Amino acid sequence: MTAIRKWRAVFGIYFQDGLAYRASGLIWIITDLVTAVTMPLVWAKATSNTGMIGGFSRSDFVLYYLCQLLLGSFITSHIMWEVAMEIKEGQFSTQLVRPMSFYQFTFFRNLSWRIIRTGLFFPFFLILLWAYRGYLGEAHVTVGWTFWASVIMGHLVSFTFVTMMAMLALFTQEVMSIFELYYVPMLFLSGQLFPIAVLPDWATALAKWFPFYYTTGAPTEILIGWVSGDAALHLLGMQSVWIVFCFLMAKVLWAKGLKHYTGVGM
Repeated sequence: MTAIRKWRAVFGIYFQDGLAYRASGLIWIITDLVTAVTMPLVWAKATSNTGMIGGFSRSDFVLYYLCQLLLGSFITSHIMWEVAMEIKEGQFSTQLVRPMSFYQFTFFRNLSWRIIRTGLFFPFFLILLWAYRGYLGEAHVTVGWTFWASVIMGHLVSFTFVTMMAMLALFTQEVMSIFELYYVPMLFLSGQLFPIAVLPDWATALAKWFPFYYTTGAPTEILIGWVSGDAALHLLGMQSVWIVFCFLMAKVLWAKGLKHYTGVGM
C-alpha cells in the first residue's frame, strides 16, 4: 500500500504539471498532424489505379495512419530528454535520495504525460475520422485482449528503451545528438512513416529484429486486423523479450553510470 500511495502521488503531481503546460502538448500534436493529413492521401492516390497494394486497400492504409497516430500518442515515450537534462544540470542527485526507485518514479512521471497527450489528441482524431469518412467505408478494427495487451507492452517497450538510452547521460554530458539519431531508425522501423507489412520481405524481416516495430507498429496492425491469432501471440512474445532486455540493460547502465556521475551543474 505504501508503494501504491507513492505511485499515485508521483502520477498526480506530474498529471497536474502536464495540465498546466498543455499548450506545449497541443503544439506537438499539431506538428504530428502533418503525417495524419498527408500520408493517407499519398496512399489513397497510390491505390487509386490498382485498388490494392501489397494486399491492402485504400481504406486499410487510411485507417492504419489514423490508428498509428492515436496509439503513438500513448505508446511513444520521449522521457530520455528530460532525464538527460536533469543529469547534466545536477538535478538528478535528488533522484538518489527519493524514497522510491528511479525507474518507478520515471515510469509514473512519463505515464501521466502520455495519458494527457492522448486525451488532448483524441478530439483531433475524431475530426480526422470525419474528414476521411469517405475513405473508410471498408475499414474495420479488431479490439480484443491481444490488442490491449500489445498497447500496454508497446508502451513498455518504448519506455524501457528510451530509459536505457537516458542512462548514457551518466557517462557523457553530450548525448543529445545520440537521441536525435535515435529518431531515424525509430521512424522508419516502427511503421510511423509507412507500414512495415508493405515493405519487401527482407526489409520486413529486418524491421522485426529491432524493438521499434514492437512499439506502435505491432499494436496498430493487430487493431486493424492485419495480424491475428498465433501471429499476434508471437508479437506479444517478442514485445516481452524486448521489455526484459531493455530493462536489464538499463539496470546495468545505471549501476555502472552512477560511478561516473559527479552532479555537475549543482
